[in-house]
Amino acid sequence: MATSPRTQRKGRDFIARHGETVFNAARRLQGDAPHTPLTRAGFAQADEMGMALRALLGAKPALTLWASSTGRALQTLAVIAEHLALDWHAARTDDRLVEIGMGAWGGRYYADVIGEVGPVITPEGLLRPAPDGERYGAIARRVGGWLADTDDDSGDRLVIMHGISSRVLRGMMTGQHTHPEFAAPIAPGLPQGSVVLIEGGHESVAHLGQGHAPA
Repeated sequence: MATSPRTQRKGRDFIARHGETVFNAARRLQGDAPHTPLTRAGFAQADEMGMALRALLGAKPALTLWASSTGRALQTLAVIAEHLALDWHAARTDDRLVEIGMGAWGGRYYADVIGEVGPVITPEGLLRPAPDGERYGAIARRVGGWLADTDDDSGDRLVIMHGISSRVLRGMMTGQHTHPEFAAPIAPGLPQGSVVLIEGGHESVAHLGQGHAPA
């Protein structure tokens, strides 16, 4: 069943995945870990996003800066904000934008968990929740709360977040079908370091990243 796109939301949303981290490079399940630093590749991805947004929007665009409260999102935003000549210190953080909580699987190697329980990544690149982890419906409720709180804010927003949680957010904003297994609207996956533009419920890719993180 399709959900309704968020056509009445004011302004435009530029939604980005953070750059590659040491957990991504080591193939560890990252989830809602509060700080897993960017790798050199991650900083390069942030640079590319910043350059793409600078070419699209120019210097000092009228953007409200938002980020997940994780260190990797804030590091990515710092690089992008420098390219846009915007003040990183003016950014707003929100715990509702963090990644899926992985419970007891958090921090473990993908290979070890797969060896114990079988595949944890679906063919469409979604993480299966851990037995004590967060379900997709819970992600939809929290990111939906952030949407409701910001729907009437004037101006455009830049939002730095994560692979899974951004897919749920984008799915809600663009009216994707409810996923038959995970019971939430989920947008197609994009490589790490990508930025999408959503306006009036319609999405376009502002920059396609080169990351290879599994989720």
